Amino acid sequence: MEPVIQLSKLSKSYGTFKAVDSLDLEIHKGEIVGLLGPNGAGKSTTILMMIGLTEPSSGRAIVCGHDATKEPVAVKTKVGYLPEDVGFYDELTGRENLLFTARLNRISEQDARRRVDGLLRTVGLEAAADKRVKTYSRGMRQRLGLADVLIKDPEVIVLDEPTLGIDPKGVKELLSLITELARTKGLTVLLSSHHLHQVQQVCDWVGLFVSGKLIAKGTVEELSAQLFSQYRFQIQAKVSLGDFVYPQELEQALLKVDGIKKVTWSTEGELEIGWEKELSSEIARVILDTGASLHQLTHTTYGLDDIYQRYFEEKDAYEMAK
Repeated sequence: MEPVIQLSKLSKSYGTFKAVDSLDLEIHKGEIVGLLGPNGAGKSTTILMMIGLTEPSSGRAIVCGHDATKEPVAVKTKVGYLPEDVGFYDELTGRENLLFTARLNRISEQDARRRVDGLLRTVGLEAAADKRVKTYSRGMRQRLGLADVLIKDPEVIVLDEPTLGIDPKGVKELLSLITELARTKGLTVLLSSHHLHQVQQVCDWVGLFVSGKLIAKGTVEELSAQLFSQYRFQIQAKVSLGDFVYPQELEQALLKVDGIKKVTWSTEGELEIGWEKELSSEIARVILDTGASLHQLTHTTYGLDDIYQRYFEEKDAYEMAK
């Protein structure tokens, strides 16, 4: 299957400063992908090149089969873009703003009104449709922004920090709405953010940006495995050996289980076990069969916060070594 978005050796320089450095990235239809990184990492510049709002210094961005540099208008017809700061005419109502966008996209009046009514229902603004936008909260403006990018029925939507400044309840509702739209309409969603927990909630996979480079990409599980362990699963077992069970005896019994690759003791006196498939119940059975007492089994899990921190630790160590 051809990717919906294909970035090849994409770079952008401002004088001697490289904002984006030789970026390769493929995104397929229906995926929700998160671009993560601190301010200045290159996320927004990548987005602007991808949708034809700034030209790359080198490389190519192909979006929905169109070259973003050579065919920027064609790309814009396929892509809806919600920037960090959404701009509306505050004296107009939410409905009037959407109808204005529809006219800019040459949608007939009858079709525009039908689409606007449907989108206002979809984003939960039906009751506020005829209120002036200057009365809207930040969360309501973001919902209106989402309706605005959907008015032209795009194949791809790009959201740059969409939850910035929204209260926790509003964030949850907006993220749920984005996920639902992606799944029901088959939309491809590119979400740029530095709010790691929010991205982890909705994205199929993520890319980590540092200093203009995409340093890693994959699912949270894949990135966790790359960084923290060579084993797919890890578990800590709190056990009491008693008078008749030796540590080596328990280690050997566990290593005989097909799929268990590592058994060590932590400094806290807990067993640390690495394995390649789900074996929790088998691990518990083996421990008890040796005569040891099992008090607790705890799966080791790592979130995006852990992954992000580890990548920055490695980057800092690399910079210091240069």
